[in-house]
Amino acid sequence: MDPQTSGADVDLHDPELYLNRELSLLAFQERVLEEAENPANPLLERVKFLAIMSSNLAEFFMVRIGGLKQQVAAGVSELSPDGMTPTEQLEASRERAVELIKRGRALYQRLCEELDEAGIHLMSYAELDDAQRADADEYFDSTVYPVLTPLAVDPGRPFPHISNLSLNLAVTVRGSDGEERFARIKIPKALPRLLPVPAPANAEEGKRGHWFVWIDQVVCANLDELFPGVEVTGAHAFRVTRDAEMAIQEIEADDLLETIEEGIRRRRFGSVVRVTVDDEMPEHVRNLLVDNMRLQPGELVVLDPPLGFSDLFALYRLDRPDLKDRPFVPVLPPGMEDPDERDMFASIRDRDILLHRPFESFEPVVHLLQQAACDPDVLAIKMTLYRVGKDSPVVEALLEAAQNGKEVAALVELKARFDEESNIGWARTLEAAGVHVVYGLLGLKTHSKIGLIVRREGRRIRRYLHVGTGNYNVVTATQYTDFDLLTCDDAMGEDATRLFNSLTGYADERDYTDFLVAPKTMRDGFKALVEREIEHAQSGRGGAMTLKMNALVDPKMVRLLYEASMAGVKIDLLVRGVCALKPGVPGVSDNIAVRSYVGRFLEHTRVYWFDNAGSPEALIGSADLMSRNLDRRVEVLAPVKSPELKERLRELLDVYLADTAHTRMLDAEGRYTLVEPAEGDAIDAQELLLERAGGTKSG
Repeated sequence: MDPQTSGADVDLHDPELYLNRELSLLAFQERVLEEAENPANPLLERVKFLAIMSSNLAEFFMVRIGGLKQQVAAGVSELSPDGMTPTEQLEASRERAVELIKRGRALYQRLCEELDEAGIHLMSYAELDDAQRADADEYFDSTVYPVLTPLAVDPGRPFPHISNLSLNLAVTVRGSDGEERFARIKIPKALPRLLPVPAPANAEEGKRGHWFVWIDQVVCANLDELFPGVEVTGAHAFRVTRDAEMAIQEIEADDLLETIEEGIRRRRFGSVVRVTVDDEMPEHVRNLLVDNMRLQPGELVVLDPPLGFSDLFALYRLDRPDLKDRPFVPVLPPGMEDPDERDMFASIRDRDILLHRPFESFEPVVHLLQQAACDPDVLAIKMTLYRVGKDSPVVEALLEAAQNGKEVAALVELKARFDEESNIGWARTLEAAGVHVVYGLLGLKTHSKIGLIVRREGRRIRRYLHVGTGNYNVVTATQYTDFDLLTCDDAMGEDATRLFNSLTGYADERDYTDFLVAPKTMRDGFKALVEREIEHAQSGRGGAMTLKMNALVDPKMVRLLYEASMAGVKIDLLVRGVCALKPGVPGVSDNIAVRSYVGRFLEHTRVYWFDNAGSPEALIGSADLMSRNLDRRVEVLAPVKSPELKERLRELLDVYLADTAHTRMLDAEGRYTLVEPAEGDAIDAQELLLERAGGTKSG
């Protein structure tokens, strides 16, 4: 069918044209699991991917399942764009998530065999020899026993609160009266889950390797010390996951900081969304957990031990480079090899700079802020802070700037999920140093990554600007792929000033020259760029887009891309995670291809490229094509104006489009299929970019 003549017959609201958001997110977790299953990846990298999937699924239950439960409890009947009720999504999501968990369990057994061959041994307590048991027992006596608190459950002592993500033991004991009783022991998070023990005496010299035992098994083996005078009849692990969705009632909150702190406290006591138990736990003990935690059908998940694979991250910290990806050192761009000696302001005046983390170092951004803090000509620094992590040199630079008399303003987003406590701490530290701290706008998260430096240069004022796709976090700067644009472009500097005035004052700013700013101008501005490609295609000038993002969910944006495809626009989508759009639907999305890359580094860049009939435009920033980004967050997309930098962006996008090592193609049924190399060796986009940057060490 000819899309230009049949388009009027297509109902772009048809649920058949959309993939479910929750199931698409679980499909991403499956792609992470596939990397753990892939024997081409080094062994400890596979262990890391399994730990990542386990951690991601815990968050999925806390946030997505928790949110669906809230909708069901509230009687929400609104259908998702793909036509599912909240109840249907809840049931389908739970079923799919449990399938992935059990598939991960099967993989764990295979990985243990390979780890064993590589000299990394995960032992059960029963497998330890006498000397190893003595070592583990001594650690229990000296370190574990003093911090354990057995909590009995009887008529005088009610069932205790079980905190979120805690690992626990359900212990049954029998007293002299013959009656069986229940107690709970929490395994402290401060103790190592994988307890190192010495190599067995019969291990060959030079092959002694690394030996570990799960600490919960050590506790189980020493329960007699915790319950003297009674018979321990059983001990079984269980783990609780609670709803972590915090509904912040901002309109009724006099103090947002106080409200967020209260929300963090509530999170620890949220309703239970999942309890995992080991498969040997007796039925009557399971029933006790179900009754006391008021579990609904499907919320108790029975698994082979051990529970909580996110603790496998500990293995990745072992000094075994032979079992990991080749080490790399982020490089500094030409001309910035020694940033401590480099005048960053002169460098930016000379040309716009685009950094691609982690292949290139984040250090120039940090050094720019450090220079600004000490430069007598710098008058003001303004920044948005979303996730900065601990021991942040970025925050330290802002503190130093304030101490040196600069005007410093920081918008600290208190609603950054799971980083609220850290951000509250930084906000108070900044305020104490005299920084103007703003907590965000009513009803909106400030997710943009932008910094503005105002500098006096002779008789004029020049504004230096940083716009990024990722956070001001030196740890994730080595783990995520992100872009950092440094410029002193006058128009963008004026846009940044207008943006900060709207964030800190009452300005209802909509008059931006270059920026697309959510929730004010981004949706309409993005729509105009797509419609221009449609006009090019319909006029015979060709029309093409390459859009790279983390997620594509917003129904209006999906329909807009369908309309572009039907008009003949060629669209390449690089969507790491959730994608609600169905590519390859005849007459609707024939011209759309969707790829997902899951590799060594978490893909986090957002790049929106429009061919514009040979005069391309490219924007980078913090926004995905999700309703929350476009309508309920402060986001910024900024243009990359330099022809040289645009050419570089195009080359980077083409590298990802050519990948045949870690890329999967999405089909119209929602299935992801690994791309097979046509001939020769597979192309690994991230490895190729590392080599081009010169950051990979041979090994």
